[in-house]
Amino acid sequence: MTPTPRLDPESCYRAVKSRDRRFDGVFFTAVRTTGIYCRPSCPARTPAYGNVTFHPSAAAAQAAGYRACKRCLPDATPGSPDWDVDADLAGRAMRLIADGVVDREGVDGLADRVGYTTRHLSRILTAELGAGALALARARRAQTARILIETTDLGFADVAFAAGFASVRQFNDTVREVYAASPTELRGKRRGGRPATGEVRMRLAVRTPFAGRALHAFLAAHAVPGVEEAGEGWFTRTLDLPHGPGTVRLELDDELGRGGTAMVPATFRLADLRDVGAAVERTRRMLDADCDPVAVADAFAGDPVIGPLVRRLPGLRVPGHPDGDELAIRTVVGQQVSVAGARTVTGRIVAAHGAPLPEPEGGLTHLFPTAVQLAAADPESMPMPRARGRALVGLAGALARGEVDLSGGADRDDVRATLLALPGIGPWTADYVAMRALGHPDVFLPTDLGVKAALRGLGHDLDDVPALTESWRPWRSYALLHLWHTLDVLDVAPTTSREDD
Repeated sequence: MTPTPRLDPESCYRAVKSRDRRFDGVFFTAVRTTGIYCRPSCPARTPAYGNVTFHPSAAAAQAAGYRACKRCLPDATPGSPDWDVDADLAGRAMRLIADGVVDREGVDGLADRVGYTTRHLSRILTAELGAGALALARARRAQTARILIETTDLGFADVAFAAGFASVRQFNDTVREVYAASPTELRGKRRGGRPATGEVRMRLAVRTPFAGRALHAFLAAHAVPGVEEAGEGWFTRTLDLPHGPGTVRLELDDELGRGGTAMVPATFRLADLRDVGAAVERTRRMLDADCDPVAVADAFAGDPVIGPLVRRLPGLRVPGHPDGDELAIRTVVGQQVSVAGARTVTGRIVAAHGAPLPEPEGGLTHLFPTAVQLAAADPESMPMPRARGRALVGLAGALARGEVDLSGGADRDDVRATLLALPGIGPWTADYVAMRALGHPDVFLPTDLGVKAALRGLGHDLDDVPALTESWRPWRSYALLHLWHTLDVLDVAPTTSREDD
């Protein structure tokens, strides 16, 4: 297979020779003489230059006839950070494929989501990622299946359907082809399996350094009663998934791993095991799992403002969100009030309009109300000023009608323009939604009161902000989070302090 234009073979080979972990997930190395593909940092002996090819995705390597290395597990790497940086058609499609759209709606459904014909989408994906949508989805199913085989006691039939396969036979054939081993061989000495209970424990790969405690502090500070709960080192929340409700519990710590990749323990409780793939991908968004923290740190190394903050708190993530519609609605609820006030008001909306969980878990009692449910609500009944209530119901209506697409499949600029056209939605809200719901790495909020307080606290003149922020591209979202983290996240409301909405 011919490498895609993005991959320069000589540069890739230098990364392989140095076993540079920064490129894990960015490209994959296939060795002709062994028929195996690896991550760049694989500890095995470096193959000769003439015996290797480089591929932009695990699916591309698999389509070329290579099987995954059993030593470095290349398919388990975090995704490429380029997908969020570029946010091009291929990147948007990959977010939807990872969420299981191809499994649920087929390639035609994926093409409809991104607004292109099936033929054009296939051409772009093959050119950019070396494989079409079906092959990319198949690689994702195989990787999910391997994790479930190796880390759970689920029976193989349960694993097959949880990973998104249409049949046990398809599951067996794919696992044998991709890993050169049967499901039984992958599980090794762990014999048998107990019936599926709906609980799946996994470890989610993120690049190091990983500031898990800072991520936990942010999520805990914004936890909405009934939907989210946090304690010492853990965070849990409900998930509204395609086949039913679920919950996830994350263990977040800074000491999760050294040397390139950390593993975040996650426990999922699902009403339907077919939702494993979607639940994992939405949780990975929350963790900003595809971030390359070394590249971010390098970009700020010489910066007089952000550089010292990055060195003080390496590996800081931009917290994503598992549901774009929910994030947008919560952002409107929190306009011009404190974080604590926003949590209280949102909790009341959840109690009044959210669907109760069949089996509550601790403080988790409800799913967040859907856009359809809130679009039918009376704006006057909302526990907030009337103008903001009308803005919230208007936004919910636009989301319910599909006029605003926050699934990650739409172009970010188009989404922003559509949001700004809605009453009560200003630049702060639109940009904040882009940062957390769409994974935009280059958002800055110059009117944010928390940002201004942070810069003043660091001794910088606010008149210098425009010039400073230009030098922070394309990682301004990370600069923003570093500024917020100089403040007390409970006392200063970064998600609500704005002047333009």
